[in-house]
Amino acid sequence: MAERTSTGLLTMMLEPTPAVAMTLPAEVREKLAELELELSEGDITQKGYEKKRGKLLAPYIPQIQGVDPSLQIDNRIQASTQAVLPGSKHNKSRAANTRDERFRSDLHTEAVQAALAKYKERKMPMPSKRRSVLVQSSVEACTPPDTSSASEDEGSLRRQGRLATSTPYQGHGHPAVEHWFNRVIQGSSTSSSASSTSSHPGGRSVTTTNTTAHAALNANAAATALADLMAHTQLDNHSAPPDVTGLSERSSLHTERPQVASVRGVSRGYNHHTSVMETADGVPVNSRVSSKIQQLLNTLKRPKRPPLREFFVDDFEELLDVQEPDPNQPKPEGQQMSPLEGEHHGVVNKWPPSLPAALQRWGTTQPKSSCLTALDNAGKPVYTLTYGKLWTRSQKLAYTLLNKLSTRNEPLLVPGDRVALVFPNNDPVMFMVAFYGCLLAELVPVPIEVPLTRKDAGSQQIGFLLGSCGVTLALTTDACQKGLPKAQTGEVATFKGWPRLLWFVTDGKHVVKPPKDWHPPIREASNDIAYIEYKTSKEGSTMGITVSHSAMLAHCHALTQACGYTEAETITNVLDFKREAGLWHGVLTSVMNRMHVISIPYSLMKVNPLSWIQKVHTYKARVAVVKSRDMHWSLLAQRDQRDISLSSLRMLIVADGANPWSISSCDAFLNVFQARGLRPEVICPCASSSEAMTVAIRRPPEMGVPPPGKAVLSMGGLSHSVIRVDTEEKLSVLTVQDVGQVMPGAVVCVVRVEGTPYLCQTDEVGEICVSSGSTGVAYYGLPGMTKNVFETIPVMSSGVPISDRPFTRTSLLGFVGPDSLVFVVGKMDGLMVVSGRRHNADDVVATALAVEPMKFVYRGRIAVFSVSVLHDERIVVVAEQRPDASEEDSFQWMSRVLQAIDSIHQVGVYCLALVPANTLPKAPLGGIHISETKQRFLEGALHPCNVLMCPHTCVTNLPKPRQKQPEVGPASMIVGNLVAGKRIAQACGRDVAQLEDNDQARKFLYIQDVLQWRAQATPDHPLFLVLNAKGTVASTASCLQLHKRAERVAAALMGRLNTGDHVALVYPPGIDLIATFYGCLYAGCVPVTVRPPHPQNLATTLPTVKMIVEVSKSVCILTTQAIMKLLKSKEAAAAVDVKSWPMVLDTDDLPRKKSPQMYKPPTPEMLAYLDFSVSTTGILAGVKMSHAATSALCRSIKLQCELYPSRQIAICLDPYCGLGFALWCLCSVYSGHQSILVPPLELESNASLWLAAVSQYKVRVTFCSYSVMEMCTKGLGSQTEALRLRNVNLSCVRTCMVVAEERPRIALTQSFSKIFKDLGLSPRAVSTTFGCRVNVAICLQGTAGPDPTTVYVDMRALRHDRVRLVERGSPHSLPLMESGKILPGVKVIIANTETKGPLGDSHLGEIWVSSPHNATGYYTVYGEEALHADHFNTKLSFGDTQTVWARTGYLGFLRRTELTDASGERHDALYVVGSLDETLELRGMRYHPIDIETSVIRSHKSIAECAVFTWTNLLVVVVELEGSEQEALDLVALVTNVVLEEHYLIVGVVVVVDPGVIPINSRGEKQRMHLRDGFLADQLDPIYVAYNM
Repeated sequence: MAERTSTGLLTMMLEPTPAVAMTLPAEVREKLAELELELSEGDITQKGYEKKRGKLLAPYIPQIQGVDPSLQIDNRIQASTQAVLPGSKHNKSRAANTRDERFRSDLHTEAVQAALAKYKERKMPMPSKRRSVLVQSSVEACTPPDTSSASEDEGSLRRQGRLATSTPYQGHGHPAVEHWFNRVIQGSSTSSSASSTSSHPGGRSVTTTNTTAHAALNANAAATALADLMAHTQLDNHSAPPDVTGLSERSSLHTERPQVASVRGVSRGYNHHTSVMETADGVPVNSRVSSKIQQLLNTLKRPKRPPLREFFVDDFEELLDVQEPDPNQPKPEGQQMSPLEGEHHGVVNKWPPSLPAALQRWGTTQPKSSCLTALDNAGKPVYTLTYGKLWTRSQKLAYTLLNKLSTRNEPLLVPGDRVALVFPNNDPVMFMVAFYGCLLAELVPVPIEVPLTRKDAGSQQIGFLLGSCGVTLALTTDACQKGLPKAQTGEVATFKGWPRLLWFVTDGKHVVKPPKDWHPPIREASNDIAYIEYKTSKEGSTMGITVSHSAMLAHCHALTQACGYTEAETITNVLDFKREAGLWHGVLTSVMNRMHVISIPYSLMKVNPLSWIQKVHTYKARVAVVKSRDMHWSLLAQRDQRDISLSSLRMLIVADGANPWSISSCDAFLNVFQARGLRPEVICPCASSSEAMTVAIRRPPEMGVPPPGKAVLSMGGLSHSVIRVDTEEKLSVLTVQDVGQVMPGAVVCVVRVEGTPYLCQTDEVGEICVSSGSTGVAYYGLPGMTKNVFETIPVMSSGVPISDRPFTRTSLLGFVGPDSLVFVVGKMDGLMVVSGRRHNADDVVATALAVEPMKFVYRGRIAVFSVSVLHDERIVVVAEQRPDASEEDSFQWMSRVLQAIDSIHQVGVYCLALVPANTLPKAPLGGIHISETKQRFLEGALHPCNVLMCPHTCVTNLPKPRQKQPEVGPASMIVGNLVAGKRIAQACGRDVAQLEDNDQARKFLYIQDVLQWRAQATPDHPLFLVLNAKGTVASTASCLQLHKRAERVAAALMGRLNTGDHVALVYPPGIDLIATFYGCLYAGCVPVTVRPPHPQNLATTLPTVKMIVEVSKSVCILTTQAIMKLLKSKEAAAAVDVKSWPMVLDTDDLPRKKSPQMYKPPTPEMLAYLDFSVSTTGILAGVKMSHAATSALCRSIKLQCELYPSRQIAICLDPYCGLGFALWCLCSVYSGHQSILVPPLELESNASLWLAAVSQYKVRVTFCSYSVMEMCTKGLGSQTEALRLRNVNLSCVRTCMVVAEERPRIALTQSFSKIFKDLGLSPRAVSTTFGCRVNVAICLQGTAGPDPTTVYVDMRALRHDRVRLVERGSPHSLPLMESGKILPGVKVIIANTETKGPLGDSHLGEIWVSSPHNATGYYTVYGEEALHADHFNTKLSFGDTQTVWARTGYLGFLRRTELTDASGERHDALYVVGSLDETLELRGMRYHPIDIETSVIRSHKSIAECAVFTWTNLLVVVVELEGSEQEALDLVALVTNVVLEEHYLIVGVVVVVDPGVIPINSRGEKQRMHLRDGFLADQLDPIYVAYNM
């Protein structure tokens, strides 16, 4: 403990407090500032800087008793409480079973501890998780972590004499103050505004500076001088959050991978901010979510990236940053290596000519001699197979297979056929009999694992292998066959992806004795296939490696010679006897030499890890074949056994000696067992691979070989494939042992991994290749891959082949060291190439395991692999979490693993995931099935319980942020277009004045006059018909009935209200709403239609009603009795102040009296009604519609849709605002057609209501909303057959228009057309409309004119505000559908959003509209009046500067098509891209949320809906999970991946919520700003919130 406190003291002393700083003489302060500058410019190294600074400050820092003064100044001593090294108590930890010796080297563990100690304990924001997701949660797990940094208490800002940065920075005692100020003063040039200004009141631009101190000061603070800063300047704490979008300048310290800096823990850019923060909206941050995001911002590492170029070409060819190789990276300097030859084959005359011949010899001459002893799970010998038994049983099986199995009188098998061997791991005897039985019958055995379930990890791949080998028969044991999964018939089930197999049980009673005259053919070893060994590649595919008889024999010879095997030796084998070293030593070479094998099953090792050592002792075994895991396990249990001796061993073969981490197991094992007679020289690591078989093995001591070698290599060098023996930097080293000499008769060389197989230089790491007669021959059935691997021709640097013999690639990475010893540093399977540097998965595992304490995850249950995201490999670490580890603990461990890997390997981890215990797919003999784990990760089927993504630190190849070029002026723009021959983008609908039609309603100026005229002229003509959920008519109204009801309402109002008063109409969709609307007009009042509150959801719907009533200054509410009761109910009182409602009248039972006289407005410019709607950005805006505009709107729609009194149209829309209101309440009265009204709410109980009505009334024109269309596609998709039987026929529909204020949703309209094509819906019928607040109907497909066209644009170009048309299906293409035809009387132009100048054809800009039915202005925009003043009367800055336009607030473009419209002119199509208010400005580019959301929804089947928004320049993605909550965390990585890949954006926060949480308005549009507010106020009740680091 003393050690700890003194360190703490030290660090406090290291930071010169401002008080000390003030006492520094001016020249010292100047020198310090110069030093800072030198360091930041890179003129001085970190070490030199610290030294010089130390000297300068030494006289001013009080000495501490007994501490070397140089230490006081050296900042590398960190006051980290958790990372202080525990005293070396290795003995204790070993007993406690916490260390995996296989992956342990004391050196490495210490290195990791030291690396961790260099990081101050930083608090990262913990992800928050809903209680139900926690497997077992502690109370603390849900409390938000404290926002301030670890080193100080909450009051850090208010404390005197402190900088506003809340933690002392590691790298420097002081931020580089002058440097910092200069940055702040220039800060505005690098600022990037917080998403879209118009959608946040007062969206303050976020100024960013990115130096050591990463805080943005207000300009007044920036102006104050250096001295004032030293003298406790209280910095303005409104410092804006940092810009993590990568737009900020980089401090020049960061070269590509700051090797020294990152190891020393200096300037890693963990930016600590002020504790009290404000969001970009100036809202104080206090909610739990915000504080977490804030913390995330505080801990975001700066991406390691070369300094940005000074300027960029502003083009949409977004080039990904190509990692320039670091000029200082180590390069190989040695000579070209020369191939290494093994010793010559010793010629022994009495060796049999083939393996079956050897079996025949021993079976007949030494029948009693023991061949194989099998043990049970208690370690007792169950059965000893003698050579005699092996010979006779193999013969019986061979005879049976060839002669007793037949199909349709044809023998089932002929020599050369492949046969699967499916034997459990604890039955070596039956396996051996089957294997040799096949060899004697000249069949080819294919040993595979026993499939335990129908869906084993990798089992499908094994099926492919069996299929491609043409296997039809599987041999197995009786017990095993009984245990296999069965189908209903009782036969063995067919496994997924497997061919149909016959299962044959090889036990005694099923095989027959051959007749006396039958003898198996014993031939000399030939090049025919002897057996096929399976191997799983890095990608998870399974290949079969064919081994010929001659290679099998040659390999046995070579092993016998290299290991000095002699006849009748005893050998213990712990390995899997079906493949690799277990098969080579324990089944093949043993028979060749008549050895006795003691086979130790994996199941016994699990029960008693010492069993193999006990068997060596009992049987006085001369040789043992083990893996480093077995040595490690026996260490954990060795206390129990005192009286065992290993003195009989002459060779302990370590089969995975090629694993770089096996050395620690060997050393630890030797330490313990040397006392039990183990001689150090008998440990013999070997290197092998399935393709090349044994590559090298350390010879036993009696062969007089050079002493074993050890190399301590620099990990940094290895990552560049260069061997550097590391001397000074003890943190990131790899210690490897040799794997001995090359096999007899083999030639070995090392070649470059990629490209042409050039020989490596002597100090370069490459892939080891072998040429010998004892390697595999081919991958069965894969000639292309075979050529690559088994027929490599290595060439010298001159390009000349080194020999004419082909070499086999071993997939081992290594080099040849001194004394011709072979060293292996990794495998191709574990190789991960990140930004051009190579890392080995095993090395990363070892680093993760060295992060003590290991209470949180299981050792040996860690998988490391890389996934390709955005054109580079990204490292993923997956570990199994112990069930007793708390959330906090695990999170703590995860953050430390990230730091350790970052320090030691200088590489960022992209994703670290913890899964519940025992859920990772297992490989056959323990261990993790890596490729299957990777597959699950990518498919979102891993179900982690904890995830930490760090894309900010490891994605360093994003395209450069775009910097806006100074805009081309509007005049140059027009000239440029003229020169290029492009027309200005302008279009208009038909001219209303020119259209002569017998429109009687035209002579009336006011819509209410039209109603009176119709009531007199055609009193009984039906205008409206409302349907209920059952599809029956709920109510109707003819012209006269409507007029009479309106009169009654007017009479009730006239006595009570004055003309011009505003009246709120709160009605459900129906005739009442229409009648009271006209009643208000009759009485001279201004109606405001309001959606009634939802009785089940008053808390959220009632405040909106209240707000509209208040904002519209309504003096009276008209409604039904039921709603009136609701407005004044107790429940309502909980949501709003019910006492402040204006006068409420219910119109259910009005007296039948006529109003004295109708009100006549003095001029058509007077206000007719107010149209209120909440925009998608959450702004409540009411627009004023004059009488003139109302009539013009009706006339325009009448002409476009050819509406006459004889027509019927069906409307399934909400009648409260926009075009929905106009169609529902106005158009029928004006044009006289009959409207069939279908309230969308009724579809919730009867989805087919609208379509059934369309069919029943044979409607030609119908309108709906996207939400209605979605309800139909989702609810009726599978029921089209049932609808057809009910005679629903949609062939009558000429146009079905979706009323929208957004980009057309092509996917939805297309799937709608596709689904209902079966019911006769014409694919040309579905189209969309476009309107907005300034003009509710700009486009409408109508009945005449060409079909709507679709174009494909490049999504990347759109981000740069460009339109680039591409072919369908090209990458990054986005389909855009024309939004219907421009209405008569409407003119549209595309204008530049900045310069307000006109744009050319096919250019993206804001859509401006001019038309007689434009609204006349906002009645009020709640919250943002000033911003919207120019929306209704804007003029172009150049060109036609007279016309008054209204700005729609939507981006789009016009494109002249080849089609002709009704007037014979070429047709201009208007394409809407999206709302300007909704767009997200990130990395200098403009993104449309819908594009990101579409990608995200596509990324996983369980994502039902998605919405994105920004918060302080972080992209927040909210996804609705339609599935079990355990899938929630799978989505985090998938969402991050897809947004990176397709949009080049890093997601900051992923929020997983329940279905239905994302708010959607009546038009089916997402209310992203409401969602954002809910998120920041912590009201979403998320299942999981992940903060991507």
